[in-house]
Amino acid sequence: MSNIFSYNGGSVVAMAGKNCCAIASDLRFGVQLHTISMDFPKIYEMGPNLFVGFSGLATDAQTIVSRLKFRLNLYSIRENKEMSPELFVNVLANLLYEKRFGSYFIEPVIAGLNTLTKKPIIANMDNIGCSMITHDFVCGGTASEQLYGICETFWEPEMDPDTLFEAISQSLLNAQDRDASSGWGALVYLIEPEKVTIRKLKGRMD
Repeated sequence: MSNIFSYNGGSVVAMAGKNCCAIASDLRFGVQLHTISMDFPKIYEMGPNLFVGFSGLATDAQTIVSRLKFRLNLYSIRENKEMSPELFVNVLANLLYEKRFGSYFIEPVIAGLNTLTKKPIIANMDNIGCSMITHDFVCGGTASEQLYGICETFWEPEMDPDTLFEAISQSLLNAQDRDASSGWGALVYLIEPEKVTIRKLKGRMD
């Protein structure tokens, strides 16, 4: 085992459009090159228009999700409102930085819409919480090198929801076809101000 981050495999990508954004992950769960499950999504809902995806060690991802939901519930009780995507990025970064001397082996990818401005927020960070908010796309996981190259080709500014869905879907499907640790289909969340559309994609099953 050369890298604990690639032990379970999997990849996540998020992409921004015009007043919309999308986040997608593959469905493979494995132990190194041995496939255990072919229906293991890596994206979790954190709010009405806020989602986070985790690549890396699956058990650490589940631990972080439970701790995040506790902090989200506490915030909503205290402030009587939902947490904004920008604040969520800071909360997750602080949570990871707390454990910097014995860090979680995950790479978060965040996608959300600000409910007031309808501005898409796309961000990722390393396992100790160094965050990067960007205007185009972010990737994580074992197919991240392939994803960055393909996303550079497909991403365009101000994409409408249909174009955005096509761009992120083709990027992920093509990238995971070139990575033995990702694949077996994909799940795409298309986030718009009024709705969230979830679509399951078929991929190569070998």
